Amino acid sequence: MTQAVPHPDGASTTGGPPDDLAVQLRGIGKRFPGVIANDDINIDVRRGTIHAIVGENGAGKSTLMKILYGVQPPDSGTITINGRQLSLSSPADAIKAGVGMVFQHFMLADNLTVVENVVLGAERLHGIGRAARREIMRISDAYGLGIEPDRLVEELGVGARQRVEILKVLYRGATLIILDEPTAVLVPQEVEELFDNLRGLKQEGLSVIFISHKLDEVRAVADEITVIRRGTTVTTVTDPRSVTSRQLAELMVGAELPSPSTETSTVTDTVLLSVRDLTLPAPDGRPLLDAVSLEVHRGEVLGIAGVEGNGQAELVEAIMGMRPGVTGAIELAGVDISRSSTLDRREAGIGYIPEDRHRHGLLLDAPLWENRILGHQSRPPSSSRGLIRSRAARQDTERIIEDYDVRTPGPNVLARALSGGNQQKLIVGREMSSDPILLIASHPTRGVDVGAQAAIWDHIKTARRNGLAVLLISADLDELIGLSDRIEVILRGRLVGTFDPASVTPEQLGSAMTGATSDEGQAVTA
Repeated sequence: MTQAVPHPDGASTTGGPPDDLAVQLRGIGKRFPGVIANDDINIDVRRGTIHAIVGENGAGKSTLMKILYGVQPPDSGTITINGRQLSLSSPADAIKAGVGMVFQHFMLADNLTVVENVVLGAERLHGIGRAARREIMRISDAYGLGIEPDRLVEELGVGARQRVEILKVLYRGATLIILDEPTAVLVPQEVEELFDNLRGLKQEGLSVIFISHKLDEVRAVADEITVIRRGTTVTTVTDPRSVTSRQLAELMVGAELPSPSTETSTVTDTVLLSVRDLTLPAPDGRPLLDAVSLEVHRGEVLGIAGVEGNGQAELVEAIMGMRPGVTGAIELAGVDISRSSTLDRREAGIGYIPEDRHRHGLLLDAPLWENRILGHQSRPPSSSRGLIRSRAARQDTERIIEDYDVRTPGPNVLARALSGGNQQKLIVGREMSSDPILLIASHPTRGVDVGAQAAIWDHIKTARRNGLAVLLISADLDELIGLSDRIEVILRGRLVGTFDPASVTPEQLGSAMTGATSDEGQAVTA
């Protein structure tokens, strides 16, 4: 790993007069059994700026933000907000001090309106009637959020939902907003809209802490960037224009920023997955999937692009046998599996990297070796004659830990103790170790750092070279373009166009994903 050093003309330790600071963190330390999460963290966030914090999964960013938001107390160090040194024992204390946090996974009630979601839990501020509505519209207008107050949240797109989350923290009086991976599920146009909103916030004197693994976006929007590695502040870049994404990656992980680009085509004529007229109605009768048909060949990566909520999750769950009420036909290597159970489909040769690793991929309070056999408990080496072979499962988990660079003391560690990136690498190792013929990878690098991202990309490329069919669903359009042999766009439950990754741009994909007219000549078929 390279030694982190300040870059000329841009990177330095933080500083500045105290009256210019929204937040000052000094000597922050936090330890858990066997783990030092934060070790002497020092960060200054100036008023009216966007301050990015970057680092690997497990570098200590999440712990640090939980400390700043009052979720966890620090073991050492001080927190100063707007010139006052504070002890934050709960999120209520942080909110009272003017700190708001927008989490990566939105915390909104779909069956309530925008106004009802914003007011929920903060009724004491402006009541629940006209005064609350007036204040919500005032904030929306002041910061250019474009809120539609009476819309149900379930009717909103991802970008609009995120603006509602920002409005919620502003409504509660936040002057410092923490955004955790805010662009993870946004298309390029929505990212630009978010960045415009953030610039509007800072022009009004508010401060933003921006947590992200997308280094190009960090450099585009941040005024300063602090790099954390292994729980310690490495440096703060005071002029993001003076560094490249590659230099930031080297500071984070000591390695070059990876590229998802694929090698020469390995696509064959053999169809391993065939989906015909897959249809799934919602309870209200509208189609979640509308006559979806696709094929994935041996040695091919088929990418699926779509704004979240347009049917990609339902498509994956239908192929995996997790959705009742599906009509149409699904064939795996020429065998009809339309009526097969999820376990039978997995045993027939489907590897599955789920979108939500906590909900569908892991038992967080079980050891790693038990998670290794999850979904494969009836097959060797984990099972023999219907009995679990725990010793063999532990040994195979140790192999996965080594082969897939899962950073953990051993197979008996609870899955909950791993960082998100290491949890994801364990899942990838488990699914690749089951000798699949089809790999379904749903958002495989969401929320992981550049090091884990590079490793997962390499494993997908290896699967492709080894003749697997890969169905790749991702909100990262650069990832889709770099890894895929073809890209299908899904919109309102229908496949609306096929694109050539060699010629399509993220902006053109984004236009197709939102229903706008894409540039002529990019679609292979439409």
